Amino acid sequence: MAVASESSDKSHIQTEIAFRTIGLTKVYETEAGAVHALRGVDIELFKGETTVMLGPSGSGKSTFLNILGGLDRPTAGQVYFQDSELTNFDDAFLTQYRRRHVGFVFQFYNLIPSLTARENVELVTEISERPLSAAAALELVGMGHRVDHFPAELSGGEQQRVAVARAVAKRPDVLLCDEPTGALDSKTGVSVLEAIEQVNRELGTTTVLITHNAGIAAMADRVVSFADGRIADVQINKQKIPAGTLKW
Repeated sequence: MAVASESSDKSHIQTEIAFRTIGLTKVYETEAGAVHALRGVDIELFKGETTVMLGPSGSGKSTFLNILGGLDRPTAGQVYFQDSELTNFDDAFLTQYRRRHVGFVFQFYNLIPSLTARENVELVTEISERPLSAAAALELVGMGHRVDHFPAELSGGEQQRVAVARAVAKRPDVLLCDEPTGALDSKTGVSVLEAIEQVNRELGTTTVLITHNAGIAAMADRVVSFADGRIADVQINKQKIPAGTLKW
């Protein structure tokens, strides 16, 4: 694993490990033969940081994210969350892990059309142990003025910010974002990235964001590049750029 552009001033870099993977491998069997999605990934991700993962389609980013989130299992290798080896546990444990520790944001918002923004977020708060209120979660992402609006009354960027609020309302330790701006134009996408940045800053949530858009990397503490199921490069940003100033 190559490491580049590492700052001599590491005061902003965390040392407490949130995730560690060892030899992480994923092979899908298809009619056309074996597809190697991950080929022995070794990496550490750190608590409280924002990590952006870059790479083209098929490079292994989404597979890696799904394994971190307990949505998929590796074919070989280990993945640790804090001191727990996730690869040792059964489906019931992984369900509890996702419920208690992980928030997900995907490219498509998956809001329930018949529910208001507040009610969409309350779907999570009602089953969480120590949630933010729906109103507080929506306020955190700049949607406090739209709590009683239905998805059809919101723009794409506003719907995605509601999806971010829903993901963080349970106060997850980790926020995993899979192409959260992929369906949005650049201006609208920046507003969503600002919401994710705000969550990281206010709640200290470890954030992993995957994208094919290299312009987003400047907002990260750490940038991981995937290629052909492997990690091609890891860079540490000397100085993060606020999401609101990103251009691509």
